[in-house]
Amino acid sequence: MSEKSILCFGDSLTWGWVPKDPPVPSERYPRQVRWTGVLADQLGAGYTLVEEGLSSRTTTADDPIDPRLNGAKYLPSALASHLPLDLVIVMLGTNDTKAYFGRSAFDIAMGMSLLLKQIASAAGGVDTTYPAPVPLVVSPPPLGEQPNPWFRELFTGGQAKTRELPRLYKDVADFAGAGFFDAGSVISADGVDGIHLTEQNNRDLGQALANPVRRRLAD
Repeated sequence: MSEKSILCFGDSLTWGWVPKDPPVPSERYPRQVRWTGVLADQLGAGYTLVEEGLSSRTTTADDPIDPRLNGAKYLPSALASHLPLDLVIVMLGTNDTKAYFGRSAFDIAMGMSLLLKQIASAAGGVDTTYPAPVPLVVSPPPLGEQPNPWFRELFTGGQAKTRELPRLYKDVADFAGAGFFDAGSVISADGVDGIHLTEQNNRDLGQALANPVRRRLAD
C-alpha cells in the first residue's frame, strides 16, 4: 500500500489548546496527546498526518482582531503546499459562532461549503498534476457552559448554533460528496473553559476517527 497523506485543517481544537482557568495564556498539548497524534498512532504505518490547526480560525469570516484567521483565505495555499494529499479533514465552525460575527448556523454551513469547493479545486497545485484530495467534514462538539464572563459574552448564542451544525454539516457534506463525522457523537467540550478538549476528549476523538478515515480512503 502506498503511503497515505492526510491534512488536518482546523482551529484550536486541532492545534491542541489546553483549557485553563483563567483561559489565557494557554499552551499546547504535546503531539501524543492531541487528537491528531492519537489518530496517527491509531492508523499506524503507511499514513502521514499534517497538522494545520490555528487557534480562533473561522470557516470564511474575517476576524477584525486578527487578519490571519479566515480559513478560506489560507486553505488553498495550505493544500497546494502539502500536495500530494489523499484526504483532508476539516473541523471548523466553533469560532464562527462568536457574537460579533452575527452568523447563523446556516451561514457557518455555507462557509464549510466553500471550503469543500476549495478542496475539490485543489487538483494540480502549482505546476503539478496531483489529483484533488477527498474531504472529510468533522462537526466540532457543541460548546459547553463557559464559566469565564468574557467567554460567555464572546460566545453568546453559540451553544445553540453549535448544536445545529452536525445536521447542517452532514447535509453540506452529502451534497458535496464528502465524508462526515459528528465529533459530538463521541465527545463533548469537557475542558474547564467549556470550549476546548481535555486529554481524554483528544484520545476519544482520535481513536473514533481512525475507522472513518480508513473507510473514506478506501472509497
